[in-house]
Amino acid sequence: MTDLRSDFLKVFTDRGYLHQCTDIDALDKAFAEEIVTAYIGFDCTAKSLHAGSLMQIMILRRLQQAGHKPIVLMGGGTTKVGDPTGRDESRPVITDEVIQANMDGIKKVFEKFLTFGDGPTDAIMVNNADWLDHIEYIPFLREYGPHFSINRMLSFDSVKLRLEREESMSFLEFNYMILQAYDFVELKKNYNCSLQLGGSDQWGNIVNGVELGRRTNGFSLFGLTSPLLTTSSGAKMGKTAGGAVWLNEDMLSAYDYWQFWRNTEDGDVGRFLRLFTDLPLEEIARLEKLEGQELNEAKKVLADACTTMAHGVEAAKAAAETARQTFEMGTTAEGLPTLEVPKGELEAGLPAFALFQRCGLASSSSEARKLIKGGGARLNDEKITDEKAQISLADLDSEGRIKLSAGKKRHYLIVPV
Repeated sequence: MTDLRSDFLKVFTDRGYLHQCTDIDALDKAFAEEIVTAYIGFDCTAKSLHAGSLMQIMILRRLQQAGHKPIVLMGGGTTKVGDPTGRDESRPVITDEVIQANMDGIKKVFEKFLTFGDGPTDAIMVNNADWLDHIEYIPFLREYGPHFSINRMLSFDSVKLRLEREESMSFLEFNYMILQAYDFVELKKNYNCSLQLGGSDQWGNIVNGVELGRRTNGFSLFGLTSPLLTTSSGAKMGKTAGGAVWLNEDMLSAYDYWQFWRNTEDGDVGRFLRLFTDLPLEEIARLEKLEGQELNEAKKVLADACTTMAHGVEAAKAAAETARQTFEMGTTAEGLPTLEVPKGELEAGLPAFALFQRCGLASSSSEARKLIKGGGARLNDEKITDEKAQISLADLDSEGRIKLSAGKKRHYLIVPV
């Protein structure tokens, strides 16, 4: 690889996004000389994306910041098939109505990170159901089927790993990589899109699209991937013991989102600042050199920046102040996430483990029981010692609330209604 000319690929490399590229010198030339249109696809399997998708969203943001045009491809069509990548079993089939509801929820996220409009570098959102829902099967097979080798498709990790584990793969799923490749051709025809971006697990699918465009239409297309992201301890990005770290505030409070970033492992602080914030690299270099208690200040900077981007500056300030009062002053702050519970249920009494699961402080009842047994569960700042403990209206504090805590950093207020 020669020295990079384009601002985008320099940033992409310096901030740690680069993993693979089909022809980085030619792509660098294109970025340096013209406005490049690029896309990333997002299937609609839930009502919100989570932090595991944030790197791809940030890549689209970097693209636009460098003066290029992002396409957010909603997988209204491909979600009906289900991406087999990285899965041991088939995704459950979901209805068109659920897919549409999920899409409506996901769309809200991108407005926080990208500028949409009709300008040359404004982002646009496209739904692949617009063409996939209208494919005629036999004509499609005759035109595109000859360009796909079954032998090669069987060698892709998404297929090979499933077969090696003797797990079933349906013919429906097997079609996913063909449809994703076809998406790239359609986006080139209709939007002059010449680059597909994605995680490294999508490399085979991306290369399929590049080659399909060349073989069928003589298109010059590119593929560029980022590494799959795990934490320093090996945990999957975007998941915690309490469940997924959703990007939509109606599924995860701004406070909990702030706490997720504040609790970043020490070894990840610099990397996450580069990937997930707009802070200058010089400032990040200074912050990641901090040690001991001082490193906590860098984590707060990370939490503030990430929460501001996803939820706004006021939400970030409120979350930071709530954390300060809760942890540094030892008080119960108004900004803690709240779960409303029918008063009748609390009159009868609810098992503590069930309530911990219900508000998301534990992902299952067994995990909640384990938390209580291990001494990590608290009720109004007092340790819960009995696994069978009941929580009722008698536990309300002077302000009519119940505070549940999992460890020292995760809290919820229970409010009867």
